Amino acid sequence: MLVCVGLIALSAQAQVKPLDKVIDIHVHTAPDSVPRSLDAIDLAKLAESRGMRAMVLKNHYEPTASVAYLVHKVVPGIQVFGGIDLNLSVGGMNPIAVEKMALTAGHLGKLVWMATYDTRAQVMKSGDRRPFVAVSRDGELLPETKNVIGVISRYDLVMATGHNSPEDDLLLLREARAQGVKEMVVTHAMLSPTSMTIGQMQEAAKLGAYIEFVYNGLIGGAKQFDFTDYAKAIRAVGAEHCILSSDMGQVGNPLHPDGLLMLFDGLKKQGITEDQIDQMSKVNPARLLGLK
Repeated sequence: MLVCVGLIALSAQAQVKPLDKVIDIHVHTAPDSVPRSLDAIDLAKLAESRGMRAMVLKNHYEPTASVAYLVHKVVPGIQVFGGIDLNLSVGGMNPIAVEKMALTAGHLGKLVWMATYDTRAQVMKSGDRRPFVAVSRDGELLPETKNVIGVISRYDLVMATGHNSPEDDLLLLREARAQGVKEMVVTHAMLSPTSMTIGQMQEAAKLGAYIEFVYNGLIGGAKQFDFTDYAKAIRAVGAEHCILSSDMGQVGNPLHPDGLLMLFDGLKKQGITEDQIDQMSKVNPARLLGLK
């Protein structure tokens, strides 16, 4: 009898997949206007095979709610969501574009990223002389920014801060909270050009936002930090306020699930516990997306 119980336990353990119930809120896939390592359907199949619960498709220049709808039809075993990134390609701070994304068939559009590569902070960092999407002027949010936040609130969407400055991020979070936005996330808060300090991340968390940490900031040409930096920030902010994402999809980088595993492993080696990893990769993103 004891042997049978042991065999049953081993069998159950063997069935647990390495990324069981993990949610990745930051995945880049084809189709895109830049090369990507996998298309959305192939990634969904791979993520499902690894036991993942859900993922959010991100494209800097096109809404992804319609892609998420189609992926669901082909790979129903994993929940796939989309969103919109408010760069110049969709009209910048455009409340109508946000509303149309929210109304797309299937209602799988969940995240609204404020601009990324077209923010004032990103353009200044790159030294380009080109138009950008402003969210504020003289320390005050622009009317069109407030209008976008109003649409996010009305359709119960998630506001992500994009590649704005930390000062603009905090303005956005305060306004979102004032307008009743329930879920907010600071997009890879430590990475340039946002470059939030620990104090600013703590302030953002107090306003109700999750602080995102992505594997992309630790490797290759995008490397800005190491695992010790991430672990220090997570301890200071608190795992209950943090989300771990891959931000993978770049050609030559690890595939998204592999990036997550390497992110988790590196943090564990810095003393971040399994329970904290689960909190940041399963519990918190599920709450962000309204999953039960």
